[in-house]
Amino acid sequence: MFRRALLASPTLLAHRARAEAAWPSRPVRIVIPFGAGGPIDSIGRLLAELLRDRLGQPCLIDNRPGAGGSIGIRTVIQSPADGGVLLLTSASLASVPALYPGQGLDPRSALTPVSLVADIPTAMVVRADGPWRRVQDVVVAAKARPGMLTYGSGGAGSSNHLSGALFASAAGVRLEHVSYRGAAPAMIALFAGEIDMVFASTVETLPHVLGGRARLLGVATERRVPSLPDTPALGEIVPGYVALNWYAIAAPRGLPPPIVAKLSAVLASLRDLPEVKARFAAAGTVPLLTGPAALERLLESDVPKWQRVVAEAGIRGELGRTTG
Repeated sequence: MFRRALLASPTLLAHRARAEAAWPSRPVRIVIPFGAGGPIDSIGRLLAELLRDRLGQPCLIDNRPGAGGSIGIRTVIQSPADGGVLLLTSASLASVPALYPGQGLDPRSALTPVSLVADIPTAMVVRADGPWRRVQDVVVAAKARPGMLTYGSGGAGSSNHLSGALFASAAGVRLEHVSYRGAAPAMIALFAGEIDMVFASTVETLPHVLGGRARLLGVATERRVPSLPDTPALGEIVPGYVALNWYAIAAPRGLPPPIVAKLSAVLASLRDLPEVKARFAAAGTVPLLTGPAALERLLESDVPKWQRVVAEAGIRGELGRTTG
């Protein structure tokens, strides 16, 4: 009882309010649960630079790859909720509870949403010299040879693995997944004829499409992407298929609302900066920087969706994978 009274004392509450208003008073660590050098790492380093200038404290990137992102996510979940540690992650955040059940990794209860950061389309690609020119061609071939067509992704349990599994389920076909340590090895395998198709981000696939080695059949969205107006949305062809990929910032559960409000407002102020638009476009992403409500709604819909996909496909998380 004494402790509760102390926590509620006006003096302590005033001290806490001053500390929250002064945030940040020390460097902020931004944990990225994937390795350095990828698209999300590039976005993270840009945001760290811009936040440093606006918050008056260094923002340090801390890459914590491994186990499908769960290692980095757990690091943030177990950190103090004082604004000193943030998480920048991909849509795999929503699938981690299904892949690693019983480990306290459900972002809806273990993290505080801060902001969606970016939208990054997932692409379905095949070899440019292959027989398939349309998504419908793949569906027909897969129905004619159940379980014989293969697709690659950057890791078992990755968001792109799940995107392919959801496509197969929605299209009513059986596809065999082949796991690689990143999208680049998956693309190499595609060109070598080891696999039939790849699900990966437009960042990782478009250079090969523009170079004439790969053919872009569609993007895993409900409607066409404005920057790719001639590319079908897979949702146009396979009703109900949407596999959104996104980047987001979250924090340990219990981050004080004044800090959430301040951080999300600063992030929103970056959205229309020319350098942000240019750098995000170079990484194949669309800046969102929406605030906490949009991320909270997305997690509420995506977590149960991926739980269903993982259960139906019998997918298990795999230790040591480092791709998003």
